[in-house]
Amino acid sequence: MADHEETQQPEVPESELIRVRREKLERIVGLGFDAYPTKADVDTTIAEVVAKHGGKTAAELEAAPVTVKIAGRIMAIREFGKTAFLVLSEKTARIQVYCRKDMLPEREWALYQNLDTGDWVEASGALFRTKTNELSVKAAHLGFLVKALRPLPSKWHGLTDVEQRYRQRYVDLIVNDGVKATFETRAKIVRSIRNYFDTHGFIEVETPMMQPIASGAAARPFQTHHNALNIDLFLRIAPELYLKRLIVGGLSRVYEINRNFRNEGISTQHNPEFTMLEFYQAYADYNDLIALTEELLSDLAAEACNSDTVAFRGNEIRFTKPFARYTMKEAIAHFGSIDPADIEDRGKLEALVATRAHRDPADVAKMNSGKLIAELFEAVSEEHLIQPTFITNFPTEVSPLSKQRRDDPEIVERFELYIGGMEVANGFSELNDADEQDRRFRQQLGEREAGDDEAMQMDEDYVNALEYGMPPTAGEGIGIDRLAMILTDSPSIRDVILFPLMRPRET
Repeated sequence: MADHEETQQPEVPESELIRVRREKLERIVGLGFDAYPTKADVDTTIAEVVAKHGGKTAAELEAAPVTVKIAGRIMAIREFGKTAFLVLSEKTARIQVYCRKDMLPEREWALYQNLDTGDWVEASGALFRTKTNELSVKAAHLGFLVKALRPLPSKWHGLTDVEQRYRQRYVDLIVNDGVKATFETRAKIVRSIRNYFDTHGFIEVETPMMQPIASGAAARPFQTHHNALNIDLFLRIAPELYLKRLIVGGLSRVYEINRNFRNEGISTQHNPEFTMLEFYQAYADYNDLIALTEELLSDLAAEACNSDTVAFRGNEIRFTKPFARYTMKEAIAHFGSIDPADIEDRGKLEALVATRAHRDPADVAKMNSGKLIAELFEAVSEEHLIQPTFITNFPTEVSPLSKQRRDDPEIVERFELYIGGMEVANGFSELNDADEQDRRFRQQLGEREAGDDEAMQMDEDYVNALEYGMPPTAGEGIGIDRLAMILTDSPSIRDVILFPLMRPRET
């Protein structure tokens, strides 16, 4: 048996392999084939063939012959003298094409002799099963679609190649069916989310990606300039304030699956460009959204993964309702083994943040109490929140867009949902008091002047919108990328973003 897998010859320079492939392309053109045909002669896909006929026995295929016309990329070539098998791939499905010299026209057999792994071909013929019971196509016709001028890598896994996989996602997708499956699952997640909101009375909308004011979240923005208008603009860090303007306008249930841009560091959980679901519901409060979120994610896990339990980083994540709940201070005390009384003592709280969150005491002294509590929670609690867990009762100082609780103005009606040690969702009863919103914005301006460049900017038009009256409303954002990580057991956010941002290669 001979194998055309030239990638098993690492001693041959890639430039030489490319030269050989170009020579083969010239020979294929010399046989009368178009180097770049405009279409393929197909009547089905490989996936459809496997799904429809994969369960049939050899006897069934012989008794009721099935002829198919398919196309795909050659992933392997196995030659047995005057016969050969081409393993064709399309998405995550594969099938063999059986070629015999005495069954193909002379020109098409010559074509086969100039094919390489990575090339795209079309084939037609009857389905049958080989002696090893492999579903195969007995080729009566073999056509050429395009030559892969570069050879496929023989080893595309492991830490040494991880950055190259992200940089050349097209190659990663070619050779790694698991990556294709991840992005098919991601597409299923987005489709399921749309279906849920469309069937629950929400309207899908679009809001500006370029905004004159970076608002709606605490984040550092990207800045750009519009030449014709001669104005600076920001890539949106969140669509929140525009979506709530729509609530003011009378669209009582809206959602947007949106791209956000935040000029922040890159980690396994952060990419500067990411996808969020944001939705707003009039006449509701944050408790309503907690119930909605439990239903949405339970249904989503069942639809995307066919189970309410998924594996993520060695943990079994259960999406069974109801999810666990802690207030922020309860989570700090429980997971940080901290006396609740120490959280209420400013001096002890500062000391805890300095030691447990590893923050400079001089910086800690400048933080307001709400910021200190949020910092301590992040340091001692987040990593322990593996099962879906709602954290409630956020400090007012770190929640400039949330409505305060009636019984305690120091905290707001807000929750965050954590899964797998990551924040996945953030929701709250929306502040609709225009005067209070104006005061909160001005407080944020003070934070910016004190050096917090992630504090929100003043948005006077949004305050103006609130003065027209926004009914009681609850809103929420859910990170699509992090949710996809969990439902596909992907360790890094880069694994669920087709083209993540990468540092340029040094020349």
